[in-house]
Amino acid sequence: MGRAIIKKANEADERRPFVSHGEAIVLNMGALSIGRGYFEPGWRWSEHVKPIAGTESCEVVHTLSILSGRMHVVMNDGQELDLEPGDVAFIPSGHDAWVVGDEPCRVVDFTGAEDYAKASKEEQEQPSLQ
Repeated sequence: MGRAIIKKANEADERRPFVSHGEAIVLNMGALSIGRGYFEPGWRWSEHVKPIAGTESCEVVHTLSILSGRMHVVMNDGQELDLEPGDVAFIPSGHDAWVVGDEPCRVVDFTGAEDYAKASKEEQEQPSLQ
């Protein structure tokens, strides 16, 4: 039988800053990784995470809850979603998203944290230029 785990939501096991305008925080909870996203006004996946992920659109599957702020999501197939505080959403891979308005958007992601805003394998394998 596994052991119970408790962590403070503001204590990260890993921080993944975006190019700018926010960061993803990962909490490892045994077999599950939970993500907390902080997206500042002006954040857009295709500008602030795409260079890190190295994919044309976000390929992470999200099951998330919006805590504050607003976000607009456009799926590769053209479906559009407007998310606001209190919404719980399932977002399949293949999308772009951006913050709407002047308030930061804060989310908790129950399925996408393991790979979100993580450098592609090619980028991780490149030698440092120090």
